[in-house]
Amino acid sequence: MLADDRQREYRRDMLLASALIAAGLAISALALTAISASDPLQIAQATQPTQSTPGAEAKPSAPSEPATTGQRPSDIPPQPARPDADAQKAGAQPALPPAPAEKVAPPIPER
Repeated sequence: MLADDRQREYRRDMLLASALIAAGLAISALALTAISASDPLQIAQATQPTQSTPGAEAKPSAPSEPATTGQRPSDIPPQPARPDADAQKAGAQPALPPAPAEKVAPPIPER
């Protein structure tokens, strides 16, 4: 009796699963049919096409790119962010502000 109930539930579940799969395939087929039946020349465009400004033909386009060698300039040596102590005594200012002090909590007492 218990085996019959299990088999009946299994058959019912399989029938329900088969029906859901068939319904999904039918909906997919309808959607594909609707897509293929629509006008293929219909194109969606979110923004208006750009229009050139009047007289744009007479004006030069963007300036040309500057000619670079791709190397660092060798005549200016790199400067440290923090000058050494002798340079600071001579009046050199650091390039960066001083870092904030670290916040340290008191030690955790042992129990």
